[in-house]
Amino acid sequence: MKLRRRPSGPQAFLFALLLLAGCSDDASEEGAQDRVVIGLVGKSQGNAVFQAAYLGAQAAAVELGAERGLDIVIDWQTPPDEDAAAQAAAIEQLARSGAAGIAVSCSHAETLTPAINRAVDLGTEVVCFDSDAPKSQRFAFFGTDDNSCGAQVMDELAKAMGEKGSIAILAGNQAAPNLQARVAGVKAQLLKYPEMNLVEDGVFYHEEVPEVAAEVVARGQSTHPEIDGWAFVGGWPLFTAGALRWDPGSVKVVSVDALQPQLRYLESGHVEVLLAQDCFAWGYRSVELLLDLIVDGQKPEDVRVVDALKPVRMADVDAVNAQWKSWLSEG
Repeated sequence: MKLRRRPSGPQAFLFALLLLAGCSDDASEEGAQDRVVIGLVGKSQGNAVFQAAYLGAQAAAVELGAERGLDIVIDWQTPPDEDAAAQAAAIEQLARSGAAGIAVSCSHAETLTPAINRAVDLGTEVVCFDSDAPKSQRFAFFGTDDNSCGAQVMDELAKAMGEKGSIAILAGNQAAPNLQARVAGVKAQLLKYPEMNLVEDGVFYHEEVPEVAAEVVARGQSTHPEIDGWAFVGGWPLFTAGALRWDPGSVKVVSVDALQPQLRYLESGHVEVLLAQDCFAWGYRSVELLLDLIVDGQKPEDVRVVDALKPVRMADVDAVNAQWKSWLSEG
């Protein structure tokens, strides 16, 4: 099988449970599989949403590789901590080492756009997931519509608060374009609720580390005891225990993401609603989109492939846990 690549293009870290045998690229022996290397560059290794994306990419490598008769290798090149320059270096290294495709969640679009463009010029196809670089030469984006995401967070929070009271926004990395758009979505939707307001200096940016995020929330609530509700545009503090230091229900919280560690905050009553992004699909669908282009020469009909958010409430915890156990092959 010949893979469809630009004529100028060159042609990991794998989970031990998903060993994939390697073969040479352009049909060396009869019956040999073409080897396709796909780089995966999330924002940080410690962020559980990118660990979930990696699991999805690995599942796609196994399932879609078997369907297509390909040996698909996922090369995990996510930096230990969020670092756009490290992401850019990883993209360039992957392209120069012959990766056929790269999936990346951009910590900072302006920093990553030149690296993405150089990779494409070398013949490596690039798709963005979760956080886009829309001015780059990436061929598609898969993930949430971030303005709509922020609006949905605000609507759920207003419902939980009876459309009255003061709110704050937990906003993550100030340079991340997806998070900026979510914050803008919260603010725009807030205007539809005349008896609600954002407290002064009520947008809290922070390093995307669970313990750091939890401390930012604690300080914010202590500094502004008038806060009645929090809009978390990412669920960072909910990955650590004891992050919400108030009696359940006394301060309302609506958060993006619904990974297993976060579900305990629904069960305890500290969080009203989690809005689930399909983080597993970030990896799976990105690999699928890349293979469609690399192997079949097919691009998606829409450059932006939007994945809808799913509200998760206390009654949904068991079903969501079961889904995660299925993805992680634990049950």
